This record gives sequence, structure tokens and C-alpha cells, in this order.
Amino acid sequence: MSLSTAAWTTAGVLLTVLAALLLVRRDRQGDVACRWLAVGVVAWGAAFAAQGASAGDITPAVIQLTLTDLLALLGLPFLVVALLRMAPTARLAGSGWLADGGLLALALFTIGWIAVLRTAYGATGVGPGVFVVDLIHPVADLLVLGGTLTLALRAGPRGRMLYGALLAVTVGDFLAVQARASGMHPGAWPQVAWLVAIGLLGLIGLLPATAPADSRRPGSDATATVLAIAAAAVGGLVTLIFALVTWGHSGSLALVVGGLLILAVAARIASLLRQAAVASALVEQVGTQFEQLADRTSDVVVLCDEAGLIQYASNAVADFGYRPGGLTGTWLPDLVHPDDLGAVLRAAATARRGGAAAQAEATQLGCRVRSSDGTWRHVQGTVSRYSATGPALLLVTARDISDQIALRQQVAQLTFHDGLTGLPNRSYVEERAKDLLTGRRGQAGQADRTGAIFLDLDGFTAINDSVGHGAGDLVLAQAGLRLRSLVPAHDTVARWGGDEFAVLIENAASPREVVDLAQALTEAIAAEPFDVAGRQLSITASVGVAFAESDQGEHLLRNADLAMSRAKDAGGGRVEVFAAHMHADVIRRIELTSALRAAIDDDGLGIEYQPVVELSTSRVASVEALVRWTRDGERVEPAEFLGIAEDSGLIVPLGTWVLGQACRQVVSWRQSGWLVGLSVNFSLRQVSMPDFAEMVLTALDDSGLPRSALTLEVTERVLIEIGPPIMEGLARLRHLGVRLAIDDFGTGYASLAYLRELPVDIIKIDPSFVAGLGTDGTLAMLTRTVVQVGHDLGIEIVAEGIERPEQLELLRAMGCGLGQGFLVARPMTAQRLESLATFDGHGPASLSPVAPPFPSAAESAGSPSADPAGAPPAAAPATGL
Repeated sequence: MSLSTAAWTTAGVLLTVLAALLLVRRDRQGDVACRWLAVGVVAWGAAFAAQGASAGDITPAVIQLTLTDLLALLGLPFLVVALLRMAPTARLAGSGWLADGGLLALALFTIGWIAVLRTAYGATGVGPGVFVVDLIHPVADLLVLGGTLTLALRAGPRGRMLYGALLAVTVGDFLAVQARASGMHPGAWPQVAWLVAIGLLGLIGLLPATAPADSRRPGSDATATVLAIAAAAVGGLVTLIFALVTWGHSGSLALVVGGLLILAVAARIASLLRQAAVASALVEQVGTQFEQLADRTSDVVVLCDEAGLIQYASNAVADFGYRPGGLTGTWLPDLVHPDDLGAVLRAAATARRGGAAAQAEATQLGCRVRSSDGTWRHVQGTVSRYSATGPALLLVTARDISDQIALRQQVAQLTFHDGLTGLPNRSYVEERAKDLLTGRRGQAGQADRTGAIFLDLDGFTAINDSVGHGAGDLVLAQAGLRLRSLVPAHDTVARWGGDEFAVLIENAASPREVVDLAQALTEAIAAEPFDVAGRQLSITASVGVAFAESDQGEHLLRNADLAMSRAKDAGGGRVEVFAAHMHADVIRRIELTSALRAAIDDDGLGIEYQPVVELSTSRVASVEALVRWTRDGERVEPAEFLGIAEDSGLIVPLGTWVLGQACRQVVSWRQSGWLVGLSVNFSLRQVSMPDFAEMVLTALDDSGLPRSALTLEVTERVLIEIGPPIMEGLARLRHLGVRLAIDDFGTGYASLAYLRELPVDIIKIDPSFVAGLGTDGTLAMLTRTVVQVGHDLGIEIVAEGIERPEQLELLRAMGCGLGQGFLVARPMTAQRLESLATFDGHGPASLSPVAPPFPSAAESAGSPSADPAGAPPAAAPATGL
């Protein structure tokens, strides 16, 4: 081996090692293709080294397939496998790529033979055996070149670099065969070509592993076909020219080969034309089928170019008022709502770029489009790339969802707004308060600028019961308008439910501003009567105010509701600001409500009876039934649990129970000879029940109590506010013998002149009038007037709250026939009343001397708490049904 040969060999070995290291490093990074390339480059490097080691005389006449050839041929399969790992192999079906590969290989061999090998083999005159064996290596190179052209173009830069390495090796092998055919060792040029090939393989290890997207498109296959046909055409022309120039020597064979190449090119072109014709017919068929399918679907289908110019529109555009052909040539962006145009253009750009993710995004596209009458329709559609009928177009589909959007908006309106008043409802307020307080959490000084006002219409239940629910709805609507007119537009006024309203103040200047607004809302409700069904209804409101304190802002609405309940418990028509103890009060009310319901079901209540006596004879004319409740050994005040019963609706079953029990007790007394009457209190809510009269008659019939022995006590407000159906029920009871009394007369709506129209039998003068007898001349005059009017109208008069002897004497002087109070007798159990009462079996009983009905003034001055029956003090008379 000469010095120059050793230098070439050393350079080849070093370059091979470097290339192999680069490829192995990339293989360890997960690029499997580089593993096969590394094996191939080692095989080529070994062939290069073997070439240098075999330097010496070459005998052309000897059949030669050297170790260099074997090692080089061994590397080719590994390089093909590497190329298969780089390039997508989809769409390789069919014989087109094989035909292109064959044309390319034949053309390159023909050109290589004429340009390189013909002269060398012609000069040496070697036999056909040597000729065939020598050409095994370059022919194999050409076959690989022809067969891998499509794959190399698909594989991107790395595939093209590998193809360049194969081309360099092929050139080097042709030059080496030429040298051996001439009896010489391959010179510098073949070795340069081999070193270039090894270097190109090594550089692949430096390129990114993923080929660009455009290298995977079918255009790569078309490029391969064009290159193959061009090479074959050039090979054929070169061969024909060579045949003409050398006609007399070997031109006849060249002419045949050139002609075959030209015929092969013509055949390939004809095949492509036939395929194009078939494809064109298929495209036309697909286009026709596409239009037929598009016209059959209810969705709008539009094809436009990438600039947005409409090329086709399906018949469904008629639903938008357009003629199908009338949209051709129209710019699609001109039909899209300006607010939605940006999203549509982005979807179109994404579709042009292609990709599965882009299509998924496009299918979610929603926008508004203009119909022919200028209105905007909501559509749900897709934008995708469409290229089945020629140049790439954008396929746009759209479905009219205007009805769905309208329904969704209607559902949202119904979900978050009140149908009666048009105001937001409870759900909206809760969501708004949650968002508002969440956004301000942690912002110093911001939480306490948020306030809530809850407003409840006092006595609204009575309006529904007396005038009707339709009238109640009108009151709610008018109340909503009054509230909305006073609250700033940026704050929320909502109907919380029933007769309750809520106001959410989002950015108050100070807590005082919220309280002032609450006071203004209270005054607005009470300022003017509500004109409903020809009646003027005066209503007050109970209002609660709360602020979003930083540590418990989430309880804002609850606290306002608690404050409102406290205002209502205090008598209504007022504003209360939340205080911490209110929550505990509400918890107690909830517990009492549950316990009271159980007590009614389990007969856990009791009844005390307060006598009503004839002031002139001290005989007991009747008793008033008063319900009592002892819970866990502790007495629950009537004022507390009766209010709970009224609010919760338990007052109805409670009243039924009391009436039944009291009727049976009085029947028992009457059967024993004590002919006493019974009085029972009823509220507006009870009297307004549709079956109230039937309930009373059932209790009388079940117990056997004569109807004339029962007196129903109601307040003035009940008789004034009830509607005709309820009044007819009371009139029916009076017609059947049940008596009707006005309780607490003088504190409500009735006037003396109105007594003539009220269907009542008894008037019970309110204790506040009796309390002033002997000390207040005006009250004494009013009491005397009521007694006199009652006598004139034939109405019995009962004075309530008699506590001092001078009151008793004055009432007797006024001619008041009946009275009750602590001076007469406190409420007591049936057993105690029986022990104190004496009767002769022929009429009303009187109280026994053991407990004189009319004690002296000194005796009456004693503490009320000493009463064995445990009655409430005079300042707070017992409350009953």
C-alpha cells in the first residue's frame, strides 16, 4: 500500500468512525433510523478500507467480485431500512412508484454506460462473464436509487441527504468499475465520492428527526414521477444521439436501447394520462355526489376559495332567504356578524393549515350570519379544507340554531328572573352575591361596601286569603316597581320569594347610605295604598339590612333575612340592622316550629280557661279557651309560639285541635249541670281557610256542644279584610246559631258607625280602654260610648282586662254586662276552674268564696306571678286562639 493510499484509507476510517458516533448518539436519543444508518455507514467504511488494502494490479480478464463490493452491497439493505423508518409508507400501494424507479434506474445506467463504461470495456475486450460480475455493484446501486426516490422525497431533508449519499456511492462505484475494467486501481475521484457519501450519512445524525409536514404530502410522489420521466427522456435522447453519431460501429444497439427508453417514457406518460382521466371522471362524479348530498341535508353547505369567495352554496340557503345560485361570487365574510368575524377568520386560517386539532377546533365554531331580510341568525358550523374537486377550497357547513339560542335565553330568563315582577330571582341574587364577594375577598375596605336589604310585605298572607291570589300578585308587581324606581340602576332588585324582595348594594359609599336606602324603601311601600281590584290596600314593610363583613361575607344574604325577620317580629313597618344574636333567635324559631308540630300531633299542648262573668251577679257566663305549651319542663310563652304557628301555617291544625278539645270539655261541664258557654279566638289565616265553617261545625257535631254555646272571636281586621266568600261562611255559622265576637275592639279599623254593618253578636272592649278608667277621662268617655252603642244595636259588651276595683265599679255604672280580667279570674286549668266554681245545675255558675271573683283593691295589687295557674302578668295579657 502506497503512502497516498494509506492516507485515503486513514481519512475514510476516521470519517466513518465520526459518522458512526453521530448516528449512534442520535440512536440513543430514540431515533431508530439512525441505528440502521450507523450499520450501513460502518459497512461502507469497511468497504472503503478494504479497497485501500487491496491496492495492486488488476487483471481485467478475471471475474472479480471483491470484498469491497460485498461490504458495500451489505450496507445497502440497512440504508433502505433506515429510509423506510424515516418516511411515511402510506399510499405506496400500486405499481407507479416501481415503474418510476425502473425508468430512473434504466436511464441512469444507459447514461452511465455511454459516458463511463463503454470505452473502458470496449478497449479491454473482456468476456461477458467479467462484464456481468463487474456491473453487479453499480446496478444494485441504481436499483436502490430508482426504488427509493419516492421514499427519499417523502422523508424530508434527511431522506434527501441519504439519497444524495446513495447517488455519490453510485457515481463512485461507476468510476471504480471503469478503473478496474481499464486494469487500474480506483483513483482519487471514486474515493472522493465514497468519502462524500460517508460524510452525508454522518450529517444525518445532526438533523432533526421529524420531517416537515409538506414532505409527507402526495406532491412528493408527483415530484418523483417527474424526475423519473425526465431522466428517462434525457437517457433516451442521449442514447439516440449516440446511436446516430456511432452508426456503423455499435449504433444499432444504442438505437434500440434509446428507442426502448423513449417508448417507456411514452408508455408511462400514457399511463399517467389515463390515470388523470379516471381521476378527472372520479372528481366529477364526487363533485356531483357532493352537490346531491349537500342539497339533501338541512344544513347549509358552502364551498369558497381561501380568500372567502363563495363558489357553491347548497339549496338550504333558501331557509335564510337566499337563492342557491345567488350567493355564488359573494364574499363569505360579508355575511358574518362583525363581532364574530374574527373567530371565523381564525377558524378558516386553522383549516388552511390543516391538522386534526384544527378540525376539532373548527367544528366548534359558532357565529351569527345575516339572512336576506337583514336579521341575524345564530348558526353552529364547521370550517375544513376540501380538495376532492380540484384546487383546495374551504368547506363551510352551518346549521341554524336560532330557535335553540332563543330557547336557551328563555330558559336563562326563567331560571334567573321572576315571571310575575320581571325582576331577578333568588338564584340570580345568590350567584351575583357569590361572584361579588369572591371577587372582593382579601381587598381591604371593599367587603363592607357591599350590603343587602331584605324586605317583606306585612300582612300579605291576609291579602291573599281575603282578596285573592290574583290581587296579591298585583300588589307584588306594584311593589317591585316602587322598589326598582328607588334603587340605583347598577344595584340589584330581586324578588326573593313569596312576598319578600332582596336588594344587593354592590358599591355603597358608606353603611349609612344602605340604611338610608332601606328606610326610603320602607316609606315607599307605606306611603300610598295599593290600588287592587277597586280596593285601596295599605301595606307596611319589614326591612332587614346586613353588610358583608370581611370575616363572614358569605352570610350576607342570610343575615339580611334574619334582620328582616326581627323587624317583622317587632311589629313590622320598620328597619332592623343585623346583629349577631339574631342568628341564635332564628335557630330557636326553627327548633320551636319542629317541636310545636310534634306537640300538635302528639297532644302535647294544654288549654287554660279564663272565665267571662256577669258583672252584676258574679256568675260565669262563658270561658275563653287559651292554649298553653310546656316544652321540656319549661313554659313557652303564647306570644312566642303562636307567632311561630302563624308564620309556619301550624296555626290551622293548632286551632282545630284547641276547638275540639275545648268543645269536649265544655260539653262535660254542661252535662254536669254547668251551663257555660265557650269562646275561642281565630286569626285571619284560620278564618280564611276554605273549609273553616265545615271545621267548626264538625267540632260541634263531634262533641255535641250546642251551636249557640260557641262564640268565635276575631279581630276587627279579620272582618274588614276578608272577602265575600269568607264572610258568607261566617254568616252561615251565625245563621246556624254560632255567635261572633269582635276581639280587642278599638285598636283596629272599625269605627262605631261601622258596627251596624258588621255581622257580630259581641264586642270585647280592648284592655287599653279599660286600663284608663278612673284615670283618663277620654278613655272613660270612649268606653261609655261603645257600651251605649252596643246596647242600642243589641250587641253584648264584654270588658277585657279588669284589674282594679274602681274599673269594675265604673263598668257597672256604665251598664256593661260582662267582663273578664285578673280582678275577676285569671286563666286556669279545667280542674282548678271546677274546684273554684259553684253551680246549682240550673244556670251559670259563680266562683266560690274560696277564690272571690272580685277581691279588694289591696288584694288585687298583689304580684301576678303568685297566680297558681301561672298566667302572664297584666301588662301582657294571655294570648290565645
